[in-house]
Amino acid sequence: MSPEADSARKSIGAKRSLESAEAILEAAEAVLIENGYSGFSIEAVARRARAGKPTIYRWWPSKTALLLEVYQRQKRDIAYSDTGDIEQDLFIFARSLFAQWRETPAGNIFRSLVAEAQQDPAAAEALATYAAGRRAHTGKLIERAKARGEVAADVDPTQVADLVSSYAWVHLLTGRLDEDEATLRQAIRHIVHGIAVRG
Repeated sequence: MSPEADSARKSIGAKRSLESAEAILEAAEAVLIENGYSGFSIEAVARRARAGKPTIYRWWPSKTALLLEVYQRQKRDIAYSDTGDIEQDLFIFARSLFAQWRETPAGNIFRSLVAEAQQDPAAAEALATYAAGRRAHTGKLIERAKARGEVAADVDPTQVADLVSSYAWVHLLTGRLDEDEATLRQAIRHIVHGIAVRG
């Protein structure tokens, strides 16, 4: 973007008003909780927040962008432990993620994001970008384990992160977030050690 275009964008109010942004995000959360994904729209949020649609679109260029920020507001801190044992670290991470999705509105919001991504290429791209960032973050657990010699040098950390996330996503999307800890621990053990017979 040229300096002139950037200046013009700022001159029409591209910078968020904290008070207005908070009102819009609170309205978005309320609409999503009360009406579900099927009743969630920029129009509904604008009505509830008493804000203009252009204002919302100026700060959130799509419904997905707004949903992602609502999701981030609902999230608690996910546990990225460093116990010195990669199996334990991944188990703690997965248990924390399951609990967050199960016990807060974040799970329903993330399901909404996945649903939106199935019908909107822009939403799919936004979700993929978000997931890539989270994958890299989770991959740091594996990188630490590689550094201490616990994981083979040729293992791709982001691929392992994908395996853990895939397990979590399928449970989220099929309503199985109440997995008991023993089963969850066993799943992580399979990811860490594989399923082949060990001699």
